Amino acid sequence: MSERWRPSGAAVAALLVGLLVTAALAVTSLVLYHHNERRLLNLRVREVGLVLSGASASVQTPLASAAALADATGGDPARFKAFLAPLVGTGRQFASVSLWTPGASRPLAVVGAAPSPAARAAVARSAGAPGSLEILNMLGAKHPSLGFEYRQAGPGRRYVVYSENPLPANRRSRLESNSAFADLGYVLYLGRSRHARDLLLTSERTLPVHGPTASEVVPFGAGAFTLVVTPREPLGGGFFHALPWITAAFGVLLALAAAAMTDRLTRRRRRAEGLAARLDELAAENRRRYIEQRSIAHTLQQALLPATLPQLAGLRVRAQYVPAQSGGDIGGDWYDVVAVGRRQALLVIGDVSGHGVDAATTMALIRHATLAYIAQDHRPGVVLGKLSRFVTGITRDYFATVLCALVDIDGHTLTLASAGHLPPLLLDGERGDYVKLTAEPPIGFPHGESFREATVSVPPGATLVAFTDGLVERRGEILDEGLERLREMACREHLDDDLLARLASELTSDDHRDDTALVSIQWQS
Repeated sequence: MSERWRPSGAAVAALLVGLLVTAALAVTSLVLYHHNERRLLNLRVREVGLVLSGASASVQTPLASAAALADATGGDPARFKAFLAPLVGTGRQFASVSLWTPGASRPLAVVGAAPSPAARAAVARSAGAPGSLEILNMLGAKHPSLGFEYRQAGPGRRYVVYSENPLPANRRSRLESNSAFADLGYVLYLGRSRHARDLLLTSERTLPVHGPTASEVVPFGAGAFTLVVTPREPLGGGFFHALPWITAAFGVLLALAAAAMTDRLTRRRRRAEGLAARLDELAAENRRRYIEQRSIAHTLQQALLPATLPQLAGLRVRAQYVPAQSGGDIGGDWYDVVAVGRRQALLVIGDVSGHGVDAATTMALIRHATLAYIAQDHRPGVVLGKLSRFVTGITRDYFATVLCALVDIDGHTLTLASAGHLPPLLLDGERGDYVKLTAEPPIGFPHGESFREATVSVPPGATLVAFTDGLVERRGEILDEGLERLREMACREHLDDDLLARLASELTSDDHRDDTALVSIQWQS
């Protein structure tokens, strides 16, 4: 009679030890998973907070620039509207932007939708600190919205620029599926509270959020937002989520292998987090330097452009400057209209190669040299000849295209010379033609004593439109297509004060990468 099989004590002990080790590893994996998820969730909320905080500059910069422009122009509504028109509208940065004086009940100028009654009251009673971006709470209004106010700092008259964006009535706004934060649910509150009355936006159906959460108070201008995020899926990946169950199922040997793999992956995760932190620091530093350089170049170029243009009897002179919206720094476009006699004026418009602070400072050098040569002899060919000799005689690594046009008011004539610049457009009613010029080398290339001139007659009531290449150049198309597009659009528009603003709005896209300058001169008779 055979004996019943019984496991040996060593086998039982090995099994018990194996089961204990397996259980310990499974519990350890579970604890590490939750700890890792918590750390990753904290990292993600900080990442989202950095992105949200970084957006403060993109809101404050255009509002501050608009306030400075209003101060420089005495609150000129037309220049205020022209400056902000590319940023306001459906699908753009702002739904509405308006210009106010402190304590006023009505705005001086409005771009986009008219401010709501709640906004008017909020701006009128607001007493924000000058020089900072204030957040106006209009969540309890009939049509909830979020307003931003920038009150100009400094002595003298202070202007207030106010922008407004509507909020969804139910506050629901999901992240795009291809977003870097699509694996997170979020709740965004105004201020430092989590009250339902302060809710701005959320991706969640029910509040408060259940499950693991992380929160961050994000400074935004002079105010703050409270951000709460929750994971929609395991942040460390599905493998780490299932690892405790895999460890428990496979036993002693696979438990040891899983423990070794967990240790290896943990080290990889820590190295990845360290690398991500270093990359975040580098990106923040690069972003700070870029904003600083762009701000310097933009301020310098705005200061160098003429604040006012001479208004001569018989002529109407207008100008428009559109800075680049994307892809880099400020360029070197400039213009001047100089009265050179009782009944004559000299138009100068040019474009320096390159971008950034170097291009802006180079533009200043060439512009002031041009003004000096105009004072000596205002003939266009002579001015360009002297300017060419000046630039080729110094060490330089740039060039510039320049157009000079001498306007004879009573004689109804134009005398023009071009150093590689695009010809101006002459509009006569519904007809428009580019002035025929002999294109000569840009400034910075060797040339003779003077540039060849062309003289054309101007019909009564005609308008001359001079521009830089940013208005007509498009990536992937030939220049003639852009010139024809400008000619057709200019012929369709009425010759009034808004001509340049409409051309700039229609012909420069939201992502154009080059500055654009336009000048129009219209004969009144």
